[in-house]
Amino acid sequence: MSTPDRPLYRITQEQLDQIVKRHEMFRNARMGGARAVLSFFDLSGLDLSGRDLAHADFSGSVLRGVNLAGAVLDCATLFACDLRQTNLQSASMVKSDLRGACLRGADLTGANLVNADLRDGSMAAKERDGSLKVLTVETNPSDMEGAKLSNANLSQAKLSGAVAMHTDFTDAVMRGTKLVRANLRNATLNGAILEGADLSGADVRGASLKGAVLTGATMTLTETAGADMTGTLTDKPAGKPLTSLPRPFEEMVREHALWVGTAGQQGAALDLSGMDVREAGALSHACLTRLVARGAVFYGVDLSGAQMQVGQLQDADLRGANLAGADLRGANLKGAKLNNANLRGANLDYLPISDTRQMCSDLSGAHLRYADLSGAKLRRANLAESDLSFADLNGAELKQADLSRAVLAGAKVKRDQLASALLEGASGLPRGVL
Repeated sequence: MSTPDRPLYRITQEQLDQIVKRHEMFRNARMGGARAVLSFFDLSGLDLSGRDLAHADFSGSVLRGVNLAGAVLDCATLFACDLRQTNLQSASMVKSDLRGACLRGADLTGANLVNADLRDGSMAAKERDGSLKVLTVETNPSDMEGAKLSNANLSQAKLSGAVAMHTDFTDAVMRGTKLVRANLRNATLNGAILEGADLSGADVRGASLKGAVLTGATMTLTETAGADMTGTLTDKPAGKPLTSLPRPFEEMVREHALWVGTAGQQGAALDLSGMDVREAGALSHACLTRLVARGAVFYGVDLSGAQMQVGQLQDADLRGANLAGADLRGANLKGAKLNNANLRGANLDYLPISDTRQMCSDLSGAHLRYADLSGAKLRRANLAESDLSFADLNGAELKQADLSRAVLAGAKVKRDQLASALLEGASGLPRGVL
């Protein structure tokens, strides 16, 4: 990225801290506060981690290698900025203006870029005669080559024309994202949720989209030669359709409820293994106790308040599903995909079978990135080797839970909550968590 035609101003960390302090006072409507206007500054290598920089103006500035981890940059102007190698992990960048910015090699893991603007952009300055002079800032499209955006939220973001070759979008949420004519060659989009995204004219040749969600996506003239589309979810059935069942689905659900209510004397058990259940509609408060649905697809299905005790849901796809308040005691969710699922207040406790026997919920190896587990009951649950990155565990009961080799990077959980869980018999908490 070349230097703009106008000079850059270099300041020290101490001077920057004073500007940011006044900006935070401005944000809190305190006397003496002033909005941070840092246009055409050289801030390379400085530290802005965790600071409130919402609505700040960094137009044309160089922030190469700056630490912005956890910073609030909502509605900030980062127009044509040099953000190469910048640490933006878990930063909030809602509605930020990143047009023409260079993000090569930047780390945006877990960042929130909802409604961010990363389209083409050119910097201009007004001359004395009133005319506009375009300043040189190398590339016009936002350049994201080699950036890390795994687990980032890019819903409704504008990336039309962006250069994102070799960029990591693993498990990113990109609902309704505009990617028209974007260059995504050899990018990694495994598990990304591209529901309703516009990829018209985009170049995804050689990209990896394994397990990505492309329902409702527009792919007119999209170049996909050499792209790995293994296991992608589209509007076509993934696995066996519900129409392949011997009787109408609704009738079979009723028969299953009768089978449960009569201890197997009447009705019939329901087996949905390998089925695509997305067209079933809402299953809120349904009686699905002892349901067998290994490898079934429940993406986005409403299962709130459902009775799913001792369900066999190994390797099921429950991404984005609503399981709030569901009774999943003793359920087997080993290896299940639960990224972005709503499990708020869900009951995943152990289920007493007799005085000497109990069934513990098994979530070993489950994918729970960004899952909402707030207030969930997970007593004695097996969470070994599960991925809980960025999951919300606030208020969750973890007494005697097994968290061996579980990933808790970025998870929302209070230290005293984990300390209490340890005292109550939880095991395997990763080092450095407390």
